[in-house]
Amino acid sequence: MKPTVFIHTNHKQLLGALVSQYSLKRNSAHADKFDVKIIEARDFSCMAEKEGHLYKRDGELRPWLNDDLQSFTPLRFAPAQLMGFEGRAVVIDPDVFAVGDIWELLERDMQGHALMCRPKAWRKGRKGSFTSSVMLLDCAKLTHWNFEENFNDMFDPAQRDYMDWISLKLEDPDSVGLLEEYWNDFDHLSSETRLLHNTKRKTQPWKAGLQVDFRPADRFQLFPPRHWFRRARRALFGEYKFSGTYKRHPDPKQEEFFFNLVRECVEKGVISKEQLHHEMAQGHLRHDAFELIGA
Repeated sequence: MKPTVFIHTNHKQLLGALVSQYSLKRNSAHADKFDVKIIEARDFSCMAEKEGHLYKRDGELRPWLNDDLQSFTPLRFAPAQLMGFEGRAVVIDPDVFAVGDIWELLERDMQGHALMCRPKAWRKGRKGSFTSSVMLLDCAKLTHWNFEENFNDMFDPAQRDYMDWISLKLEDPDSVGLLEEYWNDFDHLSSETRLLHNTKRKTQPWKAGLQVDFRPADRFQLFPPRHWFRRARRALFGEYKFSGTYKRHPDPKQEEFFFNLVRECVEKGVISKEQLHHEMAQGHLRHDAFELIGA
């Protein structure tokens, strides 16, 4: 099996995944040496079966919602099994786009590590949390990643906390190697960037002006009081009512970068205009997208 890049997504972020897939091949001088596969939450029955069930996140129980913007995140732990626990893989979020050549990462010397990624920023990184949104995997060393079993463990409070899992706190720290920040560049685009990650959900370039459709990651605490208001709003009006709108990305270069990729996808038939219209109708794509790609 060829080395493979897996882009994990759900229906809300499928457009980003398609653009990401195109960017990975477009910007590689070795595009014939690796595959790119999109894996979707809807194709994993274990996730659908847990709709509305309570799972553990940051020590708190909350309902699993397949319709949430980021319901795909547990799929970060599926690729090793999908590869038959053989070979190399990279797994990325659907809001990660290639600026450099992903082949440089796929053929990298992992120095015996089972996986490589970047640490989380600031306090979380100092406490041993890693960022799993971009990972280089040596699949043969990850045989304990049984996706369905691991996913189901979240719904037993004694077994697995989502945040511990997603932050790689359940892995042997010695098995995790560190990547440079430019392989997962958080809302930062420069000459050094290899993979651009539009990780701040509220400013993703293709969402500006749309109704927010994600639940902020909060946990109970007395201060700041915004946590009280979020809980009260959800209890009274549902998950997303009165949660505001997506904002323009503060860096116009990143908006331009994304929509240049979209324009190329349309010109090359990778994405049809009908698909863009459908994404707009579903509330997944800003309504001035055609103006931004000059179509």
